[in-house]
Amino acid sequence: MKILVLCTGNTCRSQMAEGFLKAFDEFLDVYSAGTKPEGEVNPYAIQVMSELGIDISHNKPKSVNTYLNETFDYVITVCDGAKEVCPIFNGEVKNRLHIGFEDPAAARGTAAEVLPVYRRIRNEILVDFFGFYQTELT
Repeated sequence: MKILVLCTGNTCRSQMAEGFLKAFDEFLDVYSAGTKPEGEVNPYAIQVMSELGIDISHNKPKSVNTYLNETFDYVITVCDGAKEVCPIFNGEVKNRLHIGFEDPAAARGTAAEVLPVYRRIRNEILVDFFGFYQTELT
């Protein structure tokens, strides 16, 4: 099963979703990318995922353009921006899904104020993607 998770910057939500899917099943072929990828994975996303034993610290944001000629069983957008500008793939995409989440990177304040937002979004991604995994992939 080959899956691509898309968001805008590929720094938070799509990286967390990729991390969860890989943790659920090591045999899934999972990638994440952004429509406008930024420079590095968000450190708060790395931190909150590590709290659950999932290491995304070596991941790098990638452009969706890297994957346009590939075939996927699922392309999943996790933010409205990526859903709106989701490109046309030259390879076959069997299923397109949108499972949207608030952007934790929009949270402002100290680490003590921001981390709860990242944890909440992480937990929402965990619940929704575990449900997706259980109903669609097993």
